[in-house]
Amino acid sequence: MPRLNENYLNVQDSYLFAEIARRVKSYEEGHPDKAGDVIRLGIGDVTRPLTKTALDSLHEAVDMQADSGTFKGYGPEQGYGFAREAVADYYRRNGVTVDADDVFISDGAKSDTGNITELFAKDNVILVPDPVYPVYVDTNTMDGKQIIYMNGTEDNDFLPMPDPSVKADIIYLCSPNNPTGACYNKEQLQAWVDYALKNEAVILFDSAYEAFISEPGLPRSIYAVKGAKKCAVEFCSLSKTAGFTGTRFSYTVVPKELVFTASDGQRMSLRDMWNRRQSTKFNGTPYIIQYAAAAVLSEDGMKECMENISYYMENARMIAETLRRKGISFTGGVNSPYIWFKCPKDMESWEFFDYLLEKAQVVGTPGAGFGVNGKNHFRLTSFGTHEKTKEAMERFEKLF
Repeated sequence: MPRLNENYLNVQDSYLFAEIARRVKSYEEGHPDKAGDVIRLGIGDVTRPLTKTALDSLHEAVDMQADSGTFKGYGPEQGYGFAREAVADYYRRNGVTVDADDVFISDGAKSDTGNITELFAKDNVILVPDPVYPVYVDTNTMDGKQIIYMNGTEDNDFLPMPDPSVKADIIYLCSPNNPTGACYNKEQLQAWVDYALKNEAVILFDSAYEAFISEPGLPRSIYAVKGAKKCAVEFCSLSKTAGFTGTRFSYTVVPKELVFTASDGQRMSLRDMWNRRQSTKFNGTPYIIQYAAAAVLSEDGMKECMENISYYMENARMIAETLRRKGISFTGGVNSPYIWFKCPKDMESWEFFDYLLEKAQVVGTPGAGFGVNGKNHFRLTSFGTHEKTKEAMERFEKLF
């Protein structure tokens, strides 16, 4: 009889968004007359269609697959050279130099942030913020690693900073943050890089929402910070930037400067390890997706993407204005598509979820699903339509 990985016993029975879906389905089945009124501002899925550049490139790539002269089968597990160069060029236009050889193309930042845990021994100490995107915690719990938390609260604007008394080996940071929408400035990120270098730790930096940053001076990549290439891996995707949630394209940057000494004294490159891992367990992102992504990442392609991002940020403005009128404190909504606020009437977040669904037919995300510090907070996303977001906020305002 095989021995199972009993670390799975320590993972919550139901994933956050699966539980949300279950509760919404139960409500709709119990209230068929109101099922059509439900407005979903919970899961961070986009509603705008793909841009013209993305669609034209997808069609062109599909036509290539119909011609034996341009047909593509298996490609490089690391990604085609043109796609890796497109990512590197995108960084350059944002003031950061990244070597295309250090870029790895994949099918989702969520996958890569989970899969990269395989490169690290089980006795590493993991440091994650609370509130936190659940995948960081769940994947390390499944692997049996020790996790310690850094508290993100209203007192520190949900931007926890390094504690010199805490020693960690692997640090998860997400900026702009999911779920809180808070964004580190350059000085704050420099403090984290300095901490990592001093402790010989690795930062796993999730920049999935970098394209939403609008305030000047805020870094869109951790590599804008001095010394980061010696201690940080960066994950990003086109899911929110270009509406690729259903199209699937991401990239992970593992700088060649990330080199560590093994127990036997041998020098080990994290980039080479990741390359070996991907070559073994991943057959590459589809050619047609990479072809479209490269076009989207171009200067003209990104102009179209920014039009969609501006659309979503108008929704964020509507949500933020409603909360201000109601005197409800919140973060996010400026450099992030997420708005994180304190539940009215001192409700706990799951209680508020049910209340908002029952009384206003609006779906959000309970903060408790992101950690202890989210117990009395709630997340709304700006990825709906203008019409649905406006209607949801009118209901919200009437309710409170």
